Amino acid sequence: MMLKALIAQLLVSFLILQLVSSAFQVTIPPVGSPISPKIDCDGACNVRCGLSSRPDLCKRACGTCCARCGCVSPGTSGHYEVCPCYGNMTTHGGRRKCP
Repeated sequence: MMLKALIAQLLVSFLILQLVSSAFQVTIPPVGSPISPKIDCDGACNVRCGLSSRPDLCKRACGTCCARCGCVSPGTSGHYEVCPCYGNMTTHGGRRKCP
């Protein structure tokens, strides 16, 4: 009888330990996941589109790219290697979407 009570107590303790340890686990999203650190897309796109001849169109496209990628390439043009997602996004026609 004593052995059954001991085994039952061990099983209950193990179950409680599993529940507590799983409640405190931290999950880290995998690299390349859509969850990106939040940046100020408006501010970054204002800088990126500062010299554009069509600033409203540039800011709209930049804002879409920034929201999807979580980054904007620095400067007013080029530097796509800094934010590959931003540089690799294309339109249906195969042209670069992001300014």
